[in-house]
Amino acid sequence: MTLQELMPLIIVGIIIIALAVLFTFIPVMLWISALAAGVKISIFSLVGMRLRRVTPARVINPLIKAHKAGLDINTNQLESHYLAGGNVDRVVNALIAAHRANIELTFERCAAIDLAGRDVLEAVQMSVNPKVIETPFIAGVAMDGIEVKAKARITVRANIDRLVGGAGEDTIIARVGEGIVSTIGSSDNHNKVLENPDSISKNVLGKGLDAGTAFEILSIDIADIDIGKNIGAILQTDQAEADKNIAQAKAEERRAMAIAQEQEMRARVQEMQAKVVEAEAEVPQALAEALRSGKMGVMDYMNYQNIDADTDMRKTLGTTGETDDEDNGK
Repeated sequence: MTLQELMPLIIVGIIIIALAVLFTFIPVMLWISALAAGVKISIFSLVGMRLRRVTPARVINPLIKAHKAGLDINTNQLESHYLAGGNVDRVVNALIAAHRANIELTFERCAAIDLAGRDVLEAVQMSVNPKVIETPFIAGVAMDGIEVKAKARITVRANIDRLVGGAGEDTIIARVGEGIVSTIGSSDNHNKVLENPDSISKNVLGKGLDAGTAFEILSIDIADIDIGKNIGAILQTDQAEADKNIAQAKAEERRAMAIAQEQEMRARVQEMQAKVVEAEAEVPQALAEALRSGKMGVMDYMNYQNIDADTDMRKTLGTTGETDDEDNGK
């Protein structure tokens, strides 16, 4: 085939490629869909979205949905929210749900809630259909020392105005738990709590626990209540055991001190006995010195020996008498 014969085929190929590129870069079908839905948007606006790295379908489809629902939203609002990293489709769905439920919600607030990381659609649905939060068993001790366990169901509704910056479900559960513990602890008798469990919910509900949270508490219902341990008896038993251990420790301390004092006295007795032995050892030397120096005569020495022997005899007789008395007593 000659070049002249191939030229029409080349031109047709170029046209097809150009149309493919054109329809890929310019969402013509999306533009047609918008016009068919009554949304006025120019083809150049779609091209501008491509240049701004915005996926046109992520903006135009929610815009069509909002227009059909009767919402006054423009392309710039949706495009700016998309560029900020928000979920445009979820925001539009939330606005439609709020509009159907007659809940006042502006696009700016809805976009702020979405950018804050909260599910704005779920919040709107929770405003229409309240959510029930069930707490675990919360234990409190009445004044009579009996532990009472209660489980509560908290019915909450999302507060759109406090959704940004408001505390979540964990704070609600913690505050309700604190209120239950406080109410049980202020009861004189655990039987009163068992007879009137609604007193717990009334006291807790009247404390305004939803302040500063993203919810509005509608009701607090006691789902289950049970008796736990006798904490008062356990504490008294532990205290008695502790007092006993303290008394035993003090008695052991006194016994150790008595033993130490006894050992000290024995040591002193041994010391005094040593001094006596030492003094007795000096007696013969003193006698010998007295005899040499003439201060003591032979007769004086003999009298001393007689007195010493008489003393030993009396000691012996006294010891023998005590032994006989003990034997007779046995």
